[in-house]
Parts: sequence; C-alpha cells; structure tokens
Amino acid sequence: MCQADDALWFECRGSGGGGLMLELASALLDALAAGRRLAVATVIEVDGSAPRALGTSMAVDDLGRVMGSISGGCVEGAVYDACGDVLATGSTAVHTFGFTDDDAFAVGLSCGGRLTVVVRPLSTADDDVLAELRLARDGRAAGLALVLPGGGAVEVLTASGAAPDARRQRIRSELVAAVHRGRSVRRPVDCDGDLVQTVLLVSAPPARMIVFGAVDFSIALSNAAALLGYRVTVCDARPVFATAERFPAAEVVNRWPTDYLAETELDERAVLCILTHDDKFDVPLIEAALALDVAYVGAMGSRATHERRLAALRSHGVSDEALTRLHSPIGLDLGASSPEETAVSILAEVIAARSRASGVPLRETRGAIHAASTTEPIGRPS
Repeated sequence: MCQADDALWFECRGSGGGGLMLELASALLDALAAGRRLAVATVIEVDGSAPRALGTSMAVDDLGRVMGSISGGCVEGAVYDACGDVLATGSTAVHTFGFTDDDAFAVGLSCGGRLTVVVRPLSTADDDVLAELRLARDGRAAGLALVLPGGGAVEVLTASGAAPDARRQRIRSELVAAVHRGRSVRRPVDCDGDLVQTVLLVSAPPARMIVFGAVDFSIALSNAAALLGYRVTVCDARPVFATAERFPAAEVVNRWPTDYLAETELDERAVLCILTHDDKFDVPLIEAALALDVAYVGAMGSRATHERRLAALRSHGVSDEALTRLHSPIGLDLGASSPEETAVSILAEVIAARSRASGVPLRETRGAIHAASTTEPIGRPS
C-alpha cells in the first residue's frame, strides 16, 4: 500500500512574477511550437526565508530568452547559467542556492534562505508533459509529479498519462488527488516502505468568490478579487442593481441568493462574501453557506447586526462549532472606511485565513517570513 505521510507534507503556492511550471504553459508551448529547445528550472525545496514558493518555475530557451522567475531577482543569474548548461548537455541537474552568508550574497539570496532547484530539458518529444501543459493553457485542471529519488535523478509523471507499474500508479494517484484539491504540494509518498519524495505541481481553474449583494462595497471587492485571480460572481435578486455595467470584473447573477448557492458548483477553495445587509437574505444564506465545505464565509455588518444574526442562526439550529467558521464582522481591523479600503480589509482576511497566518504586522513576528504553509486546506474542520 502506498500512501502519503501527512505529517511531513506542506502546501506550496505560486507567486506573482514567477509561476508554477503549469502557469507558464502558454509561453512554453509557444516557444516549442516555434522550434525552440527549453530548459525549465523548478524550485523543489525551500528552507528559511526564501523569496519564492515551492514549485515556482523559470524557463530559458536556446536563444537565451527567459520566461518566468525563480526568485524575483535573487538568484536569476545563477539559475540562468544552470539552464544554459542543461541546454548544452541535455541532462537534468539539481542545484542548491543560499543559506550561508557567502553563498547567499554570491547569488544575491540576501534573505539567507535556501532554494533547491531542479533544471530539466523540455522538448516536443515530452508528449505526456505537453498534454498537461495544453490542459493548463486551456484553463483546465492539470498536474505534474516530480519524483525525487536519491542521487539527483528526477522523473516526471503526469495526471493524465500512463503509470506502468504499482509504484508510479500510487504516485499518480496522489497527484490526481492534489489536482482535485487544486493545491500544489511537496510530500513524501510511502510505497510499500520506500519513502519517495515528490513535488506535485497542480494547475487548477481559478478559485471562485461569490459576493452576495450588489452594493458599492461589492463593486470594489469584485474588482480587487479579480486582480488576485479569483473568478468572481456577484449574486443579487434585484436586476436594477446587479448589472454587468456596475460589475465589469464579475459574472452577474440575478437570483435569490439561497437558490443560487444551492445550485452552483463550489469546491473547498471557494470564498463566500455576504454583503447584503438584509436579515431576510443574510440569515438563511449564512446558514446554507456554513453547511458547505468552502474556504471562507464572511458577512458584513455592525457588531449589533452580528449579535442579532448569531441569535437567529442559533435559533435555526446552527451549532456553535459551525459559527466559529463565520468571519463576521467581515475583514481585518485596518481602519478601512471607503469601499476600496474595505475590499483590502476583506481580502487581507481571506488571504490570512487561506494561509492560516496570524494577520499581525511582520515586525511583530519571529522566524521565517516565507514559512511553509500548514498541511490542511481551509474548509470544514476535520
């Protein structure tokens, strides 16, 4: 039996300016279609305050052109050279950058962290990998598993490709599970006593945010959430307020909120923001939302409104355990007042909840800034 060791795996996320390999799919496929040869560098281990997340990728073609970014500038030169070597030799290589002061400043990794990077050639002969890249380019779910046995050898398995033996089938099953969760991870996989390190790179359709209530705060929130990559829907039963003109960054749905919530497709990454300010909408909507396995449920309102809602929800049989998942009043205490500032407050809380971060100023925290994320997605508590 092959299963993941849940105590040892941790989540990884892409970051702006770089991107997981699958997030570079369009650029990689275009380069290959133009006849270019590629070397792709991917972060497979992060230690300390390294500036980019596990799974972040950068590619260099045989004309010396760069796609993506490994470190936001810190080790780009060294990784660029490593990609050049792989293009020349055709062989996979693994490099570690940073940790000691001399090493850190030699490659520009002044944060003192450490990155381990695998650099692999990519060509039109890699049929399975190209199939996953095409899925990712087209906005569909896709996955690649980097299998990291000892000695620096790296094997790549795909979510939709063949797995010819039991070991590969087990690793592929973990990859498919990661694709379904929509989260890239590094985790050891125990294959009948053989602990195999893997990096599971996932490209998933954008996470959904549904904003209930077509108010001014919703306009600002939908615009800002779209910039963060959410697929935003604004739902309001009043067509005079919920219009495409008012919400250019969102899908607009003119439905009774609880009806729409009951019928729409959601996963554990979904964010539900209830900004309706109307008890006849809010209470049944919050009750329905808290029964779903989603990442975040927030409701706008004053503290008096919040206490009134809690009493109504308890009278409807909503448990105290379920109510602990409700972010109300919505947002972090940033002193926000305008719709735009309030959108920042709400999204800051969403990010903190998703990452299980404290939300306190970094100057008041200790340890690595870019710490490894917790192991479990934010959905219904287990």
